[in-house]
Amino acid sequence: MSDVDTEPAKGQLRKLNLTMFVPLLVVGGVIVVASDSRTWWHAVVLSVGVLAALVAFVRWAAGEVLRVAIPCLVITAAVWPFSVLLVGGSSAFFGVFLVGSLVVPQLPRHRIPAAVALVGYIAAVGALRLLVSHEDVSGELVSFVFVPAAITAVVLGLMFPNKRFYDVVKELEESREREAELAVIRERVRFASDLHDIQGHTLHVVKLKTALAAKLVDIDAGRAKQELAEIHALVADTITQTKELAYAQRRLNLSAELENARNLFEAAGIRVRVDREADVDPAAGRLLGQVLRETTTNILRHAQATRVRITLSEWSISIVNDGAPRTPLPELRGLAALEQRVVADGGELTVEQEDGRFVTAASFPALEER
Repeated sequence: MSDVDTEPAKGQLRKLNLTMFVPLLVVGGVIVVASDSRTWWHAVVLSVGVLAALVAFVRWAAGEVLRVAIPCLVITAAVWPFSVLLVGGSSAFFGVFLVGSLVVPQLPRHRIPAAVALVGYIAAVGALRLLVSHEDVSGELVSFVFVPAAITAVVLGLMFPNKRFYDVVKELEESREREAELAVIRERVRFASDLHDIQGHTLHVVKLKTALAAKLVDIDAGRAKQELAEIHALVADTITQTKELAYAQRRLNLSAELENARNLFEAAGIRVRVDREADVDPAAGRLLGQVLRETTTNILRHAQATRVRITLSEWSISIVNDGAPRTPLPELRGLAALEQRVVADGGELTVEQEDGRFVTAASFPALEER
């Protein structure tokens, strides 16, 4: 991830809505107030309704319209009959239709009945105009009933798919957050596995060499000092590898891993044979080195081996050791983790145990096909 986080899509949509629609709604509100008000106090009441509608829209853009739904609906719903009965303006349904259109699709249930109720309320209040005006009945019905109700119904019909669109954006945003969390977890697991590889090797060889030095200290002090010097060098090298891992500078090298494995096995009194059937492809070298490192650790920890045979080909590696118990092996967590890493890189890991021999083989046919 970059140092500067990308702004969430929901935040971008909110800014876009506020930038595009708030000026239009302000202009529409001004037109409503200017066209319908007859006196200054008419203008004040109608302005309150417009202001409530704007507050509801701003909260809707932030995903919090239900927090202000009741007061905004009460105010705008009261302004509409005030305009119909006292002012004679047919545009003041602007407030209640806007707030209702924003609130109804956000309701957790009963959205359709609420939509019908909103349209019915606007039409019913508009019909009250006939109580105070008896001229041009058809014109009054069109201006106060049919047009407001039709506009409200159409906008409500558009707001329901709009709600689904925002739900999809929210789901995508949550999915992106989950993917980011999974990426962090995968990186932590990889780091822990690499750290286990590095320090597990060191601890095993230090254990072996320390035991050897303890045996030699009384009979061959010079050899004991040599073993202690090698332990010191090994620990220093491990510290360097750990720093490289922490700063993402570590790269596995198959040749170095082969030499390291040979030294470990020989220090444990295990004879090693390396067969090269073909030159290892550079693209597979790191992956094969990873398999060799984990397998070496498992042999030192779980087997009483006397011989190990390592076979290399262009895209595969096979490690065979004796000294495996004839009873079923307990679950080896290191091999399970290794299999996951091999499969993630498009490879196949095979583990077999038979007649005291244990075989660990890995191949990467996916790399060969590239």
